[in-house]
Amino acid sequence: MPPRGRAAVNAAEGLVRSALAAGVDRCFAQPGIAELPLLAALDTVPGMRATLGLCGGVCAAAADGYARMSGRPALTLLPLGPGFASGIANFHNARRARSPVLNVVGEHASWHRAADPLLALDIASLARPVSSWLARCDSAETLAEAAAEAIAAARRGGVATLIVPHDVQLAPATGLARPPRPAPPPAPSAPAVEAAAALLRRPGPAALYLGGAGLGVRGL
Repeated sequence: MPPRGRAAVNAAEGLVRSALAAGVDRCFAQPGIAELPLLAALDTVPGMRATLGLCGGVCAAAADGYARMSGRPALTLLPLGPGFASGIANFHNARRARSPVLNVVGEHASWHRAADPLLALDIASLARPVSSWLARCDSAETLAEAAAEAIAAARRGGVATLIVPHDVQLAPATGLARPPRPAPPPAPSAPAVEAAAALLRRPGPAALYLGGAGLGVRGL
């Protein structure tokens, strides 16, 4: 990994290196066209393990499952709006489970969007209902920082979606970006625990609603 401040080959490689620096080393990718520089970066940068899927739905389900089982953010790489759309149902499940999933969606080059090219869709409108964090990066120099912000958002629990045009991926960029260290989740107060215990001791049926880390081995 080049030291901070040294030029990366392009912004796509800088994004992958920044993800690795943040501890994200698993990507579930659907091969496409608009994200070819990012696909090449997955193969170029040592340490990133990429698993190819035949459709976005498979990648979304695999990323959700990996994130739930490992507790670590999973990365998806999807082509354009149709690629993302095929995974929406599973991204909905990931959002409801607060799974740490980061979606990177390739988009047509900035100069090509005005021509309404084949497969062009409003990706943001598709991603907004199933994402807790959503952004589009139109600058190669800020792509690594945008990726770090997205990873931090995913670590807080939820689906983060970053849209990156093809020309931005190819442009040269410098440096890496590291997301801030995530804050530990707040602990429940002693009175809240005592109140819950009192309710469970009462006669009659009782139920606990659990989510997030509460459904992991340690939580259970």
